This record gives sequence, C-alpha cells and structure tokens, in this order.
Amino acid sequence: MDFFEYRHHELYCEQVPVARLCEEFGTPLYVYSHATLVDHYRKLDVAFEEVDHLICFSVKSNSNLAVIRAMVQEGSGADVVSGGELFRVLKTDIDPSKIVFAGVGKTRAEIEQALQADILMFNVESMPEAIAINQIAGEMGKVARIAFRVNPDVDPHTHRHITTGKKGNKFGIDIHMAAKIFQEAADLPYLNVCGVHAHIGSQITEVEPYHAALQRLLPLIEELRTSGVNITDLNIGGGLGIIYQDEQPQMAHDFAKAVLPYVKRSGCRLLLEPGRFITGNAGILLARVIYVKQTETKNFVIVDAAMNDLVRPSFYEAYHKIKPILIQNDDQFIADVVGPICESGDFLAKDRMLHSVQQGEYLAMFSAGAYGFVMASNYNSRPRAAEVLVKRDQYALVRERETYEDLIRGETISPALEL
Repeated sequence: MDFFEYRHHELYCEQVPVARLCEEFGTPLYVYSHATLVDHYRKLDVAFEEVDHLICFSVKSNSNLAVIRAMVQEGSGADVVSGGELFRVLKTDIDPSKIVFAGVGKTRAEIEQALQADILMFNVESMPEAIAINQIAGEMGKVARIAFRVNPDVDPHTHRHITTGKKGNKFGIDIHMAAKIFQEAADLPYLNVCGVHAHIGSQITEVEPYHAALQRLLPLIEELRTSGVNITDLNIGGGLGIIYQDEQPQMAHDFAKAVLPYVKRSGCRLLLEPGRFITGNAGILLARVIYVKQTETKNFVIVDAAMNDLVRPSFYEAYHKIKPILIQNDDQFIADVVGPICESGDFLAKDRMLHSVQQGEYLAMFSAGAYGFVMASNYNSRPRAAEVLVKRDQYALVRERETYEDLIRGETISPALEL
C-alpha cells in the first residue's frame, strides 16, 4: 500500500496536503512518503524472516540521501552500481559490510574505492573483471569478496530495455561456462569467491521467471561446492514489479513463498536487491498546468514538468496515473499531457482520459518514486526538480531545486580558444 490518498477530493501525502508543498516549494516537485518506503521494506523483510537474509536497497532506483538514510535506519544494506552511488551511501552512516557493488564496467578507481571502504562483496560480471579486482586487491594488501553474476538465460516477461538475464544481454556470465569461470577465479590469490548472483530484469510481475532461474542456479551451487568452491551467499537480485496501471505483481509474502524452498535447499544466506518495489509507489511528481491547448484533432495539457524530469513514458512507453491534486468536478476529457521540451517525444501521457483541468491547477503523476529523479537530465537547459520527503505531518526539502547558475557550474569560456 501507499500513503497517498484523497480526503474530501484533495490529495494528501500522509498527513500533509500536497497543495501546501506545491505552493511552498514550487513545481516540478518530487514528493516521497517515508511511511510508504518503510512499509514496503518491512513487508519484504518479514516475508523472508525464516532464513538468514540481507536486503540491499537498489540505490539506482532512488539515490536521494534522505531516502537511502530511511532504508539504512531500517537495517537495509545497499546495492550500488557506480563510485558515485558508493560515495552517496557512505554518507548515510551505512555499515559498509552491507554494501554490494554491481555493474559491468567497474573502473580501477571504483574498485579501489570499494576495497578501501571494505564492502561486503563485488557482483562480478566477467573473468577480465575478476582478474582486475584480484590484481588491485593484491596491490592494496586485501582479499576481495566476490559473487559472479550468472546469466541464466531466462525471459522475465518485462520491457525489452529492462530485461537483463537473457542470452544476448550484456550482463553476467553464461551459465553453461559458469562452473569453469568460478573455478578459475577461485584459484586467484586475492579473491574470496563466495557468492552466486543473478538479476534477471526489472518490473517483473510473475514468479515463474524466478522459479526458472533458481532451478538453474541450485545445480551450479552444488557443482561448485563439490569442486571446492565454498559458496555461502545466493543473491537473486531485485526486479519485483509494482502496480502502475492494472498489473498484478507478486506480493512480498507470495514471492517469498515461491523462493524460500530454493533458498533453504541451497543452504546459503539470501541477498535481495529491491529498488522499485520499495520506492516506486512511494513517490509522486507534481506539475503545474501552464496551458490547455485545443486543436482540431487533439487536446493538450501543457505542464511545467517534462521528459527531462520523468523520462519513463518517453523511454519505456510507461504508464503513470495522472490526477489533479484537487478534484473539483467529475468532468473529463481526452488529452495528451506534455511538457515544454522541443521534442515530439516529450510527453507524460497520450490520449489519456483526464479530469478537466484549467491553467494554474496542479497535477500529480503517481508511481514516480523509482527511476524518476535519478534519470532526470538538464536537456533544454532545464534545472532539475526539487525533492521533498514527508514523514507523518512533517516534511523537509531533501534536495534544492537547481538554479540557472547550477547549470553552468564548472563551465568556462577559455580566452585561449577565443578567435
């Protein structure tokens, strides 16, 4: 569940009227519900309480420091995919032994940074990467804990851009070559090969792909142990889907019920890397209506948020529910909701049945807490939005809105290049 609701036709985030936030902080504005973040984390944590497990919040879904800190206070670890994300999470007083570092292209600087922080482990994507980590760890006088990410060639039945566990994807090692690669890495002196990792995609609403992946991973774990590779951790990634429109995703307890038998058979500690499941429905994007434009063929609601603020509709053809924050009547009409960017692809909804709105009203785009601000850009030299976190009847600005001066920070007009 989430803690956004209409009371007497007015939208609230927990106990705070959203209109107050629009007026105080302006728009576009991201608003996050602390209660929703915590509720979703706890549901997953309780669902797996009968086995040794560690939830590592996927920072790429929402990397605001206040959001990460809320997860850390619940006992969460972190799944990071860059040196920047690692830098962020270390600012939240997280226990470094709860951090896993994933990604196909870790640089030397990132590997050194992670080893210096003494993170839990690297999710390694290739043998060349394992060799590089071994060399750097040796130079630093350390032993690096690693899990190889295995590509089980499973179709997660999700959008093609967020499928990551099929043959042909850039992620992981081929499951048919995995045993050999694990054994080669285990012979390297500065690696502790202790985990098997698989992340098959994002926004997965069925449990069958996890069944298929685990059915392929357990025999691999048994084979590795037989050959002397001591696998202690099984990381099944994240990817749990949420409701955007009419999806019927797995609830935490149903997902756990399906996965737990495999975990118990493996004898491993379970690692999970949820992101969207925790943050997706914990955030909304607020925008103000600039104009309502009518043509012979279409109606357009032009708002001050754009594809640079929320790229998912343009990039993934994603659906986000859109409603006024104050519903004043039951009149409806069909319109495209678009932003000011000079691209035909700048839309937040197309041919959508909407409540009738007027210039100056505010709209809320729901389910925007994951892959919203983190994918924002400055395209068209637009400052990025502000972010607010609400906790019960209190709220705080947790990211200031960018200014025009922020847009050119670091740029120079060099006299040496002037004609």
